[in-house]
Amino acid sequence: MIGRNLASLLAGLLFGFGLALSGMTHPQKVLGFLDVAGPWDASLLFVLGGAVGVTLVSFRFILRLGKPLLAERFIITRETHIDRPMILGAILFGIGWGISGYCPGPAIALIASPNWELLAFLPAAILGAVTEKYFELRAQKRAMQARAAQPQEAKDDKPDSESPSEGSCG
Repeated sequence: MIGRNLASLLAGLLFGFGLALSGMTHPQKVLGFLDVAGPWDASLLFVLGGAVGVTLVSFRFILRLGKPLLAERFIITRETHIDRPMILGAILFGIGWGISGYCPGPAIALIASPNWELLAFLPAAILGAVTEKYFELRAQKRAMQARAAQPQEAKDDKPDSESPSEGSCG
């Protein structure tokens, strides 16, 4: 457990350092990238390209390991459909990112040097995460009640797939 926690801390520090180095912790840089109609700042395309490139190369090798070094198994969602909650969540996330210039990862990295915008953003992000979890648990409870109400012979014995948010960065 200590190894996993230490690895998580080091990965988080490396991620935060990368965000700061690339300028992703500066909302004006992000807003400049999102403002394609104004003075567009395309430099974050290099950040995106670097991340996608590393992922495309490394995941081919990592997934061949069979299991992670510090966990029992990889957590890869089986969900492949796009539904209404996912679309609404993406829209809300995009609106919030576009208005504030903050994404949750860079916002957490900026806790070391907070400003008033960040102090307004973080509670809103936490409230959004808690609200999403509430609706997810409510939907799971309704699904369990619906399954319990079905006749025994009609029940499906297949295990449920993982939730779409499990294993994502969030």
